[in-house]
Amino acid sequence: MNARVLVAYGTKNGSTAEIADVIADALKEAGLRSETRPAAAARDVTEYDAVVLGGALYAGRWHRDAVRFARRHEHSLAERPVWLFSSGPLDASAGERDIPPVPSAARAATLLDAREHVTFGGRLEEGARGFIARMIVKQGRGGDFRDMERIRAWARGIAKEISKAGPASPT
Repeated sequence: MNARVLVAYGTKNGSTAEIADVIADALKEAGLRSETRPAAAARDVTEYDAVVLGGALYAGRWHRDAVRFARRHEHSLAERPVWLFSSGPLDASAGERDIPPVPSAARAATLLDAREHVTFGGRLEEGARGFIARMIVKQGRGGDFRDMERIRAWARGIAKEISKAGPASPT
């Protein structure tokens, strides 16, 4: 099984891109061909057997590039398995309990008939872009709350599911 998987993401400060890279690496370790792309730059999903789409969370919203990707590729994504993730809580809550998707991510999950949505902790550190982000860091509420092993374990679960199902058949 040598399925191709796209891991697309929307990010502002790079944390979600790093999560996407960890997911793609775990998929590769499981024997799949995977690549990461910014959601805004991903033009054609038809060459992939599956897609993982992630978006950073800002003020209760999923990153606009992830939302636009879901809408732009709705029909093509309906023909292949899709998983969604969000990154953003700046505390340990994402590792302690299941955090439901924000409304825009929930709409994307419904639109794409996503297999699963998961929320991972986020990262916000010195040098972050955006006034609010800089204020959060200045107030001492930033940090790195990503659990990379949890992210890898989630990706390994995706790899198992893809490997069991085989490549998507074109319709």
